[in-house]
Amino acid sequence: MPLFLFVAAVALLHRRAGPGTPTTPPAENIQVKVFHAGSLTGPFEKVKAAFEADHPGVTVLLEPAGSVDCIKKITEDGNSADVLASADYALIPEMMLSEHADWYLTFAKNRMVLTYSNESEYASEITAGNWYEILNRDGVQWGFSDPCGYRTPMVIQLAEGYYKNDTIFETLVENHSNITVTEENSTSAIHAADPGSDDTTLFIRPKADDLVRMVKSGDLDYAWEYRSVAVQNGLLFIELPEEIDLSSVDFAENYATVQTEAKKGDGTTFYVSSPIVYGVTVPKIAQHPDLGVEFVKMLIGATGQEILVADGQPPIVPAGGYGNVPAGLQPLVAVKA
Repeated sequence: MPLFLFVAAVALLHRRAGPGTPTTPPAENIQVKVFHAGSLTGPFEKVKAAFEADHPGVTVLLEPAGSVDCIKKITEDGNSADVLASADYALIPEMMLSEHADWYLTFAKNRMVLTYSNESEYASEITAGNWYEILNRDGVQWGFSDPCGYRTPMVIQLAEGYYKNDTIFETLVENHSNITVTEENSTSAIHAADPGSDDTTLFIRPKADDLVRMVKSGDLDYAWEYRSVAVQNGLLFIELPEEIDLSSVDFAENYATVQTEAKKGDGTTFYVSSPIVYGVTVPKIAQHPDLGVEFVKMLIGATGQEILVADGQPPIVPAGGYGNVPAGLQPLVAVKA
């Protein structure tokens, strides 16, 4: 190449690059990992989008599963997560404090509903007063998932007292799964360590999304879900009395008369029925704890509150704080203990 052409080419490249333009590649994208209950998928996808827009170079990885399974991935499998959000806040102090987390927040509420579609068997007949009769009819297929996996049997057991019918749990659950119930001192103990449904009448699946798809496709007539999941997925649903749907602190004492035995590590533990309140924390094993706290800050702040309301999950304002709540969150939190 003639010298004048070489010099011209170098000059052109310099002008395109501009003075001081770095020649090193951009920094590696930071990935913030969030383990969360399946019922939070809708709002968390929106929080993820807002968070990534505010934090260039950061990608939020959402991993939905049942709340117990989310926690076990951390406490038993040693997987790292920057945020852990549970559909049952009580699981965090029960399963994570203080070895795996120092603090947690309560940030949203929900309630159990029975979802269905226009194509479901007896869709035109089902009501809050006869749902347990409809589910027991020949040919009707229904299901539930984790964490509804331990909450659904609780609701069904509570229904026996409310409707004054002591055969509801046996006909709906015991006859179609390995789940049993025993009574002692006015407390019902549901044994669900190995639930094992028959998959002809009753279908138990790991995630809420699995059953949503089955109801929408017509493969299932009815599924127990959180109200928020029903709203987010456009499903029809029956709202139950507050005495049994786990939505009200006014009936917390009544809810607590039912507990469920489920797997924990190599053994089992009992979960006491309580109002549905969501909890969130940043685990000690987090690789990016500061960004985890920032994600939680957006979740409990104005952006997250607006998203939760739109998705049918009333936010708790201010969020309740327990343990060593990070200083960056305290202005948005009512510290309880």
